[in-house]
Amino acid sequence: MIEVRNLHKTFGSGAKKVVAVDGVGFTARDGEITGLLGPNGAGKTTTLRCLYTLMRPDSGQVLVDGVDAAADPLSVRRSLGVLPDARGLYKRLTARENIAYFGRLHGLDEATIRSRSDAAIRALEMEDIADRRTEGFSQGQRVKAAIARALVHDPKNVILDEPTNGLDVMATRAMRTFLKQLKNEGRCVLFSSHIMQEVAALCDRIVVIARGRVVADESPDALRTQTGEANLEDAFVKLIGSDEGLAA
Repeated sequence: MIEVRNLHKTFGSGAKKVVAVDGVGFTARDGEITGLLGPNGAGKTTTLRCLYTLMRPDSGQVLVDGVDAAADPLSVRRSLGVLPDARGLYKRLTARENIAYFGRLHGLDEATIRSRSDAAIRALEMEDIADRRTEGFSQGQRVKAAIARALVHDPKNVILDEPTNGLDVMATRAMRTFLKQLKNEGRCVLFSSHIMQEVAALCDRIVVIARGRVVADESPDALRTQTGEANLEDAFVKLIGSDEGLAA
């Protein structure tokens, strides 16, 4: 379970001070898929970076399975599988070698790395690219390799930033199935997206951030009821108080 409590983060100072996150709080529970939505500049990516300890908040608290991320970041990293906005693959390594490298960083033995790599490659339907160097991969192929790498240590909590970005229709369908599998295994899955179809199909709960604050934290049906909109995209636009549309 991931708990975010009254998170604040600013950049710059004086006249150039920008409040990126202004009191964000929510809970992503085990056995559920929680969607994190927001327009450009809402504070969504900054919030995610604080969650996976890439960035330290000015104040507030992030708890992962009850462990304070500021007090024990190493334990938190071990319990998280993260697909960041920058996929960060090593281009000279194959997809399988990228996965194995991260397995070794987590202290896994070679037999465990092989079995978990094979399982992730099958689940993500990436057998045809597993032994190719990642240099030259399409965006969708990079996403698959990065997700497999993020899950090699079998984390209970999974944070995915735009996991279907760059995937074709068939790969997107496979990714949906994979995310539901993670949920059914009892994991906590938190993902950001700007694709309402994905959110409606996958999420048990949706957290909407606008102007650095949480403006909604409900189930998809509750959001529609709250806004009086039958369409989830229309509900989102009403919640953020803008017609600027969805953003990555």
